[in-house]
Amino acid sequence: MRTIDWVDGAIEIIDQTLLPDKLTILRLTSVDRLIDAIERLAVRGAPALGVAGAFGAALASRTAVPAAVPAAIERIATARPTAVNLARCARRAGDRLAEGPEAVLAEALLIRDEEIAASLEMGRRGADLVIDRCGPAATVLTHCNTGALAAVTGGTALAAVVELHRRGTLAGVIASETRPLLQGARLTAWELGAAGVPFRLAVDGAGPFLMARGEVDAVILGSDRICANGDVVNKIGSYAHALGAKAAGIPFIVVAPESTIDPDTPSGAAVTIEDRGPEEVVAFGTRAVAPPATRAVNPAFDVTPAALVTAIVTDRRTIRLDLGERP
Repeated sequence: MRTIDWVDGAIEIIDQTLLPDKLTILRLTSVDRLIDAIERLAVRGAPALGVAGAFGAALASRTAVPAAVPAAIERIATARPTAVNLARCARRAGDRLAEGPEAVLAEALLIRDEEIAASLEMGRRGADLVIDRCGPAATVLTHCNTGALAAVTGGTALAAVVELHRRGTLAGVIASETRPLLQGARLTAWELGAAGVPFRLAVDGAGPFLMARGEVDAVILGSDRICANGDVVNKIGSYAHALGAKAAGIPFIVVAPESTIDPDTPSGAAVTIEDRGPEEVVAFGTRAVAPPATRAVNPAFDVTPAALVTAIVTDRRTIRLDLGERP
């Protein structure tokens, strides 16, 4: 099953906010509904957001008044500010607007197919690197969700994890729960279980201690934007895992499609980090867990400096930052 696809003139997505309790397919027939799905994380993950942006451009070209289509595409492109794929792919598909709606859709479908192919290659390259650095029986820690739900099929970092399992070279996985929305506990655990991959779930703060105790051989995760200097922007909590990996002397590996690399952003300091407001922090689902009027800060992403990153694996290359290479 694909996380996102174009079906009979509309966008169909798995509603990730309902997992693991319910597998629901949403059919999106308007730009407003797509933007709502993006903002509330019904569709998320850098590759999936890129495809959503491209399909959104196709949808806008078919449903909006012609004069309003460029503005509609820009609304989609800026629905979430941090992940580069959303804006890049929406604008890439929109660049064919002068050729008509069918050309925009053709570009969007091409982007979808590129991401499917990229997942296969990232899985292979990522597994190769983990085996090279850690040997044939590695326990890896992963953060947030980087499987098919974050892409179209396959995934990024989780594609490499599943490939390690397929090769018989994976000792186990520790998935961090990924507060505040629990993408690790809800989504990664669901995907690993479905794939038959052995795993344990840990609270986010346990990761660095488990590394220090020798229970983790490598950290492997994805990215929403990779800057020109090698800084990695990813789900909040990634930076703490990078610090833990550095202290423990284990590899910190980022697996992301080439489309996530943003040469126009010099460093993480130039990235707008989305703050999602206090509601996700002061409550657990619908239940308040903090006193009324509690203030909160809720950055959705953080920046891991390039100096803490061992390597970046894309569908085209392996960039060894520890050897001085840069994107």
